[in-house]
Amino acid sequence: MQPEALALLVTWEMPYGKYKGRLIADLPGHYLGWFAREGFPSGELGALLALMYELDHNALRHLLDPLRKKDRKQTF
Repeated sequence: MQPEALALLVTWEMPYGKYKGRLIADLPGHYLGWFAREGFPSGELGALLALMYELDHNALRHLLDPLRKKDRKQTF
């Protein structure tokens, strides 16, 4: 895993599906679990979804909180 990937989780939006437009970091666990069972898409999106699944599955979502705060400071 590259550290930059964690920052992408709080900036990239889901490009399609039921949760289109929602940040990858905000996708519900059951949706990430569905991808884990059915297969992640190819490319960078799939890698980010797989990373988010691992964070969610291992109760590590809180690791993204400092990145969210940093991202908010940059937008103001």
